[in-house]
Amino acid sequence: MTSQATSRHSTFAVALYALFHPVPLGFFVGGWIFDIIYIYSTEILWTRAASWLIAIGLVIAIIPRLINLVQVWIGASYPQGSAVKVHFWAYLLAIVLEIFNAFIHSRDAFAVVPAGVILSTLAVVLMLFANVQLAVRDRAA
Repeated sequence: MTSQATSRHSTFAVALYALFHPVPLGFFVGGWIFDIIYIYSTEILWTRAASWLIAIGLVIAIIPRLINLVQVWIGASYPQGSAVKVHFWAYLLAIVLEIFNAFIHSRDAFAVVPAGVILSTLAVVLMLFANVQLAVRDRAA
């Protein structure tokens, strides 16, 4: 977010967002790595650990998404194609994918392999894309 946009927002909300925003990505990347390890080892421990990481990441993702929702869509004057809105939609889509991924990980460990790994990969790629495009567009502006 640009300094011009953050100056209108609550300092507490901006600090809370900055604190919790990167945490879900770390949990989702960990779950993705554990899914990949499960493919090669077929040890059930890895899918159970991945399902816990995904669930914890989803719980922690609630706080920054709600703050971002208020900052981006209520009272802010961001252009329609702005990097902040693209970031918001990409993260929201990644979180929806991770919700479906959590349901897939609640199945038997052997049922996780194709769909769970694909959803984990898509969600991590979406979140990384959102972060990179926001950083590149903020730097260019």
